[in-house]
Amino acid sequence: MNASPPGSRTHLRCRAIHPATPSARAFTLLELLVVLSVTGVLTLLLLPALARTRDLARTSTCLSHLKQWGIATRLYEVDSGGWLPADGAPNGISTRNAWYADLPPLMGIPAYHEEGPWRTNAHAPLGSPVWFCPSNPRRSNGHLLFHFALNRFINGSGRNSRRMRLESVPAPSCTVWLFDNAQRAAVAGPGNLHRTAHRGAANVLFLDGGVRRISSASADSASARTNGEEISWNP
Repeated sequence: MNASPPGSRTHLRCRAIHPATPSARAFTLLELLVVLSVTGVLTLLLLPALARTRDLARTSTCLSHLKQWGIATRLYEVDSGGWLPADGAPNGISTRNAWYADLPPLMGIPAYHEEGPWRTNAHAPLGSPVWFCPSNPRRSNGHLLFHFALNRFINGSGRNSRRMRLESVPAPSCTVWLFDNAQRAAVAGPGNLHRTAHRGAANVLFLDGGVRRISSASADSASARTNGEEISWNP
């Protein structure tokens, strides 16, 4: 056996030892099916929550639009010395003395008769958002389109038609002014209330400027109660 001479250095060659690389392992068909099943179940669980979130967003937008109409009504009432806007023709042909002609300029938008082709063309893009409820799929029937209708019992109609002063309304906080419209007319009664627009309810603007959802049962009579609050169609 040879010994290294004194003072000499022993040179050792070291080789790095690499751990064995594990081989890639693919999903089995059973594992893939389990993953897909779990994903499907989670999707089914999330869909109702997503739908509710979407509906809440649409309801909030609709209430915001009605609130803007309420502010415009209040501005008109102040400027006119206490008088509420006139109804106008239910078919939307009035160019003055109508809520849809006199209120829009107070919001900085065109009056109804000055709006775009969406009024008579179901395929035209919708105009100023404040006219519409995002939960209402109705479009023009070739003649007119109102997603919100004015309560015809405020100013009356026919021989009973008259301009109403806000101060003469006994309970403006529960008296319907504008509401979600299930048809297309500009002026209507509770029969036109869109009872299912917002998950079995409708959005309503009251004469005091407040907005809230009311249940379908509240529209079945001229005066009803919902959530402990009176809802009146007749002033």
